[in-house]
Amino acid sequence: QVQLVESGGGLVQAGGSLRLSCAASGGTFERYAMAWFRQAPGKEREFVAAIAWNGGRTYYADSVKGRFTISRDNAKNSVYLQMNSLKPEDTAVYYCAADSGLTRYSSATASTVWRAYNYWGQGTQVTVSS
Repeated sequence: QVQLVESGGGLVQAGGSLRLSCAASGGTFERYAMAWFRQAPGKEREFVAAIAWNGGRTYYADSVKGRFTISRDNAKNSVYLQMNSLKPEDTAVYYCAADSGLTRYSSATASTVWRAYNYWGQGTQVTVSS
């Protein structure tokens, strides 16, 4: 059973930065596509960023492109989300997700759709004040 644990959330002023971390255990992390999603109160879960198992491809939502960077360290079983120039509309619970399927592994890609991910963390709150 794969477990994902997020950390690094908190309260930050607009324009500030945060770095989220997600530590994986119990599976074969280096084979998984990984992603970050977020959900604000009263809104649906939305895609933020994703990365292929080998780090060769990354994907971003238009709303965070140029401000957020996803990365991974397979030796540490971890994926990260560096968030810069934060805005109040970035306020949400951020979730780490893993896709253990062979499709994305064999193609070295990652999905931007939440249904593709079969393991999820418990989430970490990010609050950006104006």
